[in-house]
Amino acid sequence: MKVRKTILSVSIVAALGFAGQAVAQDASTASQDAKDLDTIVVKGIRGAIEQSLDTKRDDVTRVEVITSEDIGKMPDKNVADSLARVPGVNISAASANEGAFDENDRVSMRGTSPSFTQTLIDGHNIASGDWFVLNQTGTVGRSVSYSLLPSELVDKVVVRKSSEAKLVEGGAVGTVDIVTRNPLNFEKGFSIFGSVGGVYADQPGKTDPQISVLGNWKNEDGTFGITVQAFSEERHLRRDGQEILGYEQIGANTAAGLAHPDLVGVFFPTMIGSALFEQERKRTGGMFTAQWKPADNFELEANYFRSDMKADNYNRNYLIWGARIINGTAGNNGQVPLPGYVVRNNTLVSADFAPTPGANPSNAFGIYDQISRPGSKSSTEFFSLSGKWDVSDKLRFSAQAGTSEGHGETPTQDVAEWDVGLNSGGHWRLNGVGAADWGLGNANTGAPGIPNTDYRLDWIFGFNDIDVEDKEDWGQIDGTYFFDGGLVTSIDFGVRQARHERNLDQVTAQGPNFALPEDPFNPATWPQGYTNYPGDFASGIGGNFPRNIWYFSPESLARFARLANRDPVSRFYFLGAYGLEEKSTAAYGQLNFQGERWTANIGLRYVETQEDVTNYVSTSATDPAAITTSAFGAYKTVLTKNTYKDWLPSANLKLDITDDVVLRLAASRTLTRPDFSAIAGAVSLSPPAAVNGVGTGTGGNPNLAPILSTNLDATVEWYYGERALFSLGVFSMNIDNYVSLANVRRQYLTIDAQRPNGAMVDYDLTIPVNSGAKVNGFEIAWEGPIGDYFGAFANYTYAEGDTDDGTPMLGTSENTYNVGLWFENDRFNARVNYTYRSEFYSGLDRASSFYQDDIDSVSASFGYKINDHMALSLDAMNLNNPKTKYYAENKDRPRSIYENGRQYYLNFRFNY
Repeated sequence: MKVRKTILSVSIVAALGFAGQAVAQDASTASQDAKDLDTIVVKGIRGAIEQSLDTKRDDVTRVEVITSEDIGKMPDKNVADSLARVPGVNISAASANEGAFDENDRVSMRGTSPSFTQTLIDGHNIASGDWFVLNQTGTVGRSVSYSLLPSELVDKVVVRKSSEAKLVEGGAVGTVDIVTRNPLNFEKGFSIFGSVGGVYADQPGKTDPQISVLGNWKNEDGTFGITVQAFSEERHLRRDGQEILGYEQIGANTAAGLAHPDLVGVFFPTMIGSALFEQERKRTGGMFTAQWKPADNFELEANYFRSDMKADNYNRNYLIWGARIINGTAGNNGQVPLPGYVVRNNTLVSADFAPTPGANPSNAFGIYDQISRPGSKSSTEFFSLSGKWDVSDKLRFSAQAGTSEGHGETPTQDVAEWDVGLNSGGHWRLNGVGAADWGLGNANTGAPGIPNTDYRLDWIFGFNDIDVEDKEDWGQIDGTYFFDGGLVTSIDFGVRQARHERNLDQVTAQGPNFALPEDPFNPATWPQGYTNYPGDFASGIGGNFPRNIWYFSPESLARFARLANRDPVSRFYFLGAYGLEEKSTAAYGQLNFQGERWTANIGLRYVETQEDVTNYVSTSATDPAAITTSAFGAYKTVLTKNTYKDWLPSANLKLDITDDVVLRLAASRTLTRPDFSAIAGAVSLSPPAAVNGVGTGTGGNPNLAPILSTNLDATVEWYYGERALFSLGVFSMNIDNYVSLANVRRQYLTIDAQRPNGAMVDYDLTIPVNSGAKVNGFEIAWEGPIGDYFGAFANYTYAEGDTDDGTPMLGTSENTYNVGLWFENDRFNARVNYTYRSEFYSGLDRASSFYQDDIDSVSASFGYKINDHMALSLDAMNLNNPKTKYYAENKDRPRSIYENGRQYYLNFRFNY
């Protein structure tokens, strides 16, 4: 990682100027205060709950706190899973519309998308990266991938639902602050903690190692300490599923429309496929922290963290191609469904198509994508220097500076796309949300068969050389002045500056290389030998569809890739490249008050955002600025500059009505900047099956303004006993500049199997636009002990979201609830949790709506204390083997269903 000098150096020099020494601190006093609470090591479920409730009760703002049960032991293996049980928090196993995997990866709050929720580590932002290619080149949000953050490094997680002027802007709905440990807060001079174990995933049937070690040393005076942590975690993943890749309408000039006018305008499934995804993940990294406290009034801390995830994966999808059947290809206008077809909810839910024996060229009723991605990976790292200096009893200064960098990389996609079901006929039956019945007539799906009779090469496609670079430099200086007596206890003030960059400089769109002596369409060059899908593929999702499917190995596809044209100049897909530089400057002032039974604050934060967006756009070859080296047409770069200035007021009141009852009121205006893909404008296209058809795609809008939310929050909390709480809260958010989606039609030069020489094609492009939205809801939460050794919790969140343009609001689940029960004594502990989230809108995909259906999950953990230094733990995830289901505009248009199986983590834990 390159430590750039701009903001980082200036901020460090400014911090040095406080006292002629280096002084730095957390991005917020609140984060440092949270870390300072750890002078006592918390152990066990009961201790963690007690400290969490104490922190929650003492804070003037609306917060939720999750505390680790021991050093290196969060309640769950995944931080996102722990957050799922917080009232008002939702989690998702997908970043966008790629479909859910087996690990929860994104966090959102109160019925909004993950981009509205800011994730910090020790009070500062962290650059991030995604391993999945669609999240690198398509929908690229601002949310952090939790798959890169191992739970072992976490001390506590603070969820902030109301805002203060002194907090870093960026979370319009709220902020998740992941707090790590200070070396000087450990009890002993030298200590070591660790876990060694394995994870078993029942879907792939694999067991993999998991290792984490943390060592801490501090001197006898307690003035200097070092913490070093390292982790290496491997696991296999297998996702079985069925995917329906969008819907199109039957045209008046198709054979089906001419023969049956009642079908004109009716929607039909574009493709239905048997999708098998396999992956091996390896997450490695560590954290180094050094803390120096030479005097009671002066402290410095330096942190370095890095996490890398290797994520090689192989995706196969064997499909019936409805769009090719209905719309036809060059030379014909499609097939007519046989009598007996069924239309429901303006959708062709059941249709049969006759085989076409002897047709030459043969009609391909199916298409089969085999996509191997060796070298896919993601990474994140940061370095920060922070500290504080108590100048006197009345004045405290603090500062922080740092730099962070993340990458999402797909260097290679080895792809072969095959026409299958040649002249075979086919059928489908849609069964609502869930798996459809479908088939390709007399096609033998268990073996490739005879080249050019049973299968043939359709095309070689896919992006290569992908390296999305995400960087942020930041620096800030904060101060607090304390008053003696009176209602005003202190004033907080400070300034902050940050620069964020997001760049995708190279996108190489491969295709068949016709310049080679070997012809990629000659069967003699095709891969040899094959394997079949697992025998239990998709056994748990229902439906009657092909399951015994052949495929070529990743190694065979890699050898076949020698016939692909991957020239980075001529195959530069400029529409997918982009650049973004975002500079933000902020200053704030905040007054803090305290009375006999109340505390409050009121503040104002000013934020100026400068955005420079670089897009690559099509142009005429005669344009003086044109670059004409790409096969996808002439292009040029366009720079769009915008500056936004926003004032963000906030106010919080905490009133102790009685010794046990607390009332909280909050009002604020908060800010989130639009997703990177929404601003930067990379264009992603899905060409039409027919020569004269209309494709679909997504694009961006560099003129989107920051999203502003006016928030009101009221909560009553009743602490009726030890480790016991009942709370009721209401919230309201009025969102300006909400990013909605609209469709426009544009033309792009397209090169594929239907247009090998290139042609201008119409596309219905989904682009983001500023709009407005509202979210209102309430939260109810309870937790408490049951006797000496048992305890339970339950919470429910209701959220209702509406947009000004009447479209569904992204991420709004109307109902979310969690229930859990735990047991703990001196030797054993156990916990079981149930989480439910109702359906929500996830966006547009291939010009169709994309909703995730309701989903629930069951997890459990068990622990046995061998002695004071050793313990065993077993964590079980997805015990109910949940199926993730998606649908389009209505439930008669299913989109996909996935099964990821269960995971079991067994670990031996030690400390000395």
